[in-house]
Amino acid sequence: MIQITLTDGSMREYDQPLSVYEVAASIGGGLAKAAVAGRVDGVLVDCAFMIEADARVGIVTPQEPDGLEILRRSCALMLSMAIKQLYPCAQLQTGSALGDGFFYEFVYERPLTLVDLASIEARMKTLALTNHPIRRRDPSLQSTPVETLSPYLLGDFECVTVGPHVPATKVLQAFALDHISGTSPQRIYGTCWSCQQELEHWRTPPHVIVVSMDDRQLDYAQSVTEALRRSGVRASADLRNEKVRHKIREHSQHVPYLVVIGEKEKQGGFVSVRSRTGEDFGRMAVEAVCEWLRSTGLGRA
Repeated sequence: MIQITLTDGSMREYDQPLSVYEVAASIGGGLAKAAVAGRVDGVLVDCAFMIEADARVGIVTPQEPDGLEILRRSCALMLSMAIKQLYPCAQLQTGSALGDGFFYEFVYERPLTLVDLASIEARMKTLALTNHPIRRRDPSLQSTPVETLSPYLLGDFECVTVGPHVPATKVLQAFALDHISGTSPQRIYGTCWSCQQELEHWRTPPHVIVVSMDDRQLDYAQSVTEALRRSGVRASADLRNEKVRHKIREHSQHVPYLVVIGEKEKQGGFVSVRSRTGEDFGRMAVEAVCEWLRSTGLGRA
């Protein structure tokens, strides 16, 4: 007999090993449909993960941050499949969730353009609608937590990636590709949300863009963005691996305020603020920026 303790403290007993998905289905069909992963004794796992002993189990859905990150990670995997289908000679390199979305990096014989980007997004939408399963290739790994690179199959397409991933592509519906950069390698960026309404809200022009100087500030830049959002400010983060001057110049044409984050800002727990007209407001604590922006009428009082 296997005893499963759920997140609300209730306990269920099962007479044989079962998957995370089967636990969700035993609770309710709606939960099973919404499940994108599980949390077994605190570790994130695929829905196919087999529970063979007593454990604490939670069902992860896109309504929580971990679930949303899994959606975005799986979008990166689907992007890699779309690239390989459209450009068979492309050499796939790496991809992951990133901030509000995801990216994938690859090498191809010519620089791709925005026209190519539209074709790739259309292929991704087709892949989502045809509902390909996503699973770890080796069945013997179904009882092993996903903590390192593992071979995953998206339909018949294989890619080495860090999991967990959503069980099938049908849940990947609210996504869009928005940037392509570099020449060799090239990198495509996109965004992904749990529903179309969230995607459309993300597309609303922001009051503030948070700009990172390089990859070392990614987590801090995203945490600053979330703090601004909690204060009622429409904020987005530009975490692309591009020169900060290029990002600032691009956003200064459209966004009222820029929040710039480098290593000094990250280490000191503050940010640098400037306006689209070039006015430099200096360094501020994150809470002070939220208060100041609220005082200008951009956030909730």
